[in-house]
Amino acid sequence: MGKDHEKLLNNLQQLRKAANLTQQELSEAAEVSRKSINAIENGIYIPSTVLALKIAKTIKCKVEDIFQLP
Repeated sequence: MGKDHEKLLNNLQQLRKAANLTQQELSEAAEVSRKSINAIENGIYIPSTVLALKIAKTIKCKVEDIFQLP
């Protein structure tokens, strides 16, 4: 993981809620645990490219809508 991961901004929680999904529903669609979704939302875990794409597809947005560098 790069040294700049602390600077990665994410809007996952807001976008997930706007899509009317619980963490559990998103985790099932993305095939990961609910704890993984929670860790991503809290900036503790940076998802793989594949997982980021699955999440974006599930909430019908682009990966860049979820994750940004400042």
